[in-house]
Amino acid sequence: MAQDIEIVVEDPTAPDENSPAITNNRTIEMAVMALLLGLAVLLGWDNWRTGASWDDTGPQAGYFPFYLSVILGGAALYGFVSVAIKRTEGLETFVTRAQFRRVLQVFVPTLLFCLAMQWLGLYVASFLLIAGFMAIVGKIAWWKSLLTAFIFVAIMFATFDVAFDVIMPKGPLEAAFGR
Repeated sequence: MAQDIEIVVEDPTAPDENSPAITNNRTIEMAVMALLLGLAVLLGWDNWRTGASWDDTGPQAGYFPFYLSVILGGAALYGFVSVAIKRTEGLETFVTRAQFRRVLQVFVPTLLFCLAMQWLGLYVASFLLIAGFMAIVGKIAWWKSLLTAFIFVAIMFATFDVAFDVIMPKGPLEAAFGR
C-alpha cells in the first residue's frame, strides 16, 4: 500500500507574506485606462494634424490611424468608467512591497543594461548583466558568475560576430581589438 507523502520545499528568497500592500487592482486598472486614454488623445491629435480626412487621391496619411485612436480612446474611456462605477470590486492587493522589490531587482539592472549598451557595446554590457545577476541576485560565487558570463559572451561573439557576421552594437573594447 502506497502512502501519500507530500514533500514541501519552500523558497527561502520568497517575498514575505506579511509585506504591506503598495496598491490594489482597482487603482492600477484606472491608471492604465487613464494612460491609454492619454495615448489615444495624443495619437488622435497627431493624426488629425497629419491629415485625417479624404482628399482627391483618397484617404490622407492620418485617416486610418486617427480612427484607430478614436476606437482606443473609446475603449479606454469605457474601461475607466466601468472600473469607477464598481467601487467595491478590485480592492485586492495588486502588489506588495516585497514583491515590488523583487520586480525592481530585475527591472533596474535590465534598464541599466539597455543604457550601458549604448556606450559599452552589447558584449561588455551583457557580461556585466549576466555576472551581476548571477552574483548579486542569484548569490552564486563571483568566480562562477564571471566565468559563466565570459563563456556566454564569447559564444555570443563567435556566433553573431564571427560566424554570421551580424552587425551588433560595439563599444570601445571591441574597437580596441579592431572589430
